[in-house]
Amino acid sequence: MRLFDGIDCCGFEGLTRRERTAGRLALTELVATLALALCTAVAATAVSIGIARADSITSVVDNDAGMFGVALLLGLLFVGMGGLTALMLPSTRQRD
Repeated sequence: MRLFDGIDCCGFEGLTRRERTAGRLALTELVATLALALCTAVAATAVSIGIARADSITSVVDNDAGMFGVALLLGLLFVGMGGLTALMLPSTRQRD
């Protein structure tokens, strides 16, 4: 009997090709998520600056405050419904 006989069942093994691919995929998803968050922040900042320079909200509120309130309420309702829908989605597990 040699020293290294039966070592296959003990200790650590190297990563399989599928596990290496899963690690790269997770890194790619993380980078894409961070890029999307950064782009969303930049777009929100640009829109906020544009609204501030145009001063359009005060002109809308001064002329027709009731309609602006209804539009704002509907917008918040749609955002809430979208968030609730996203929370209710079934989780997706990868099968081995």
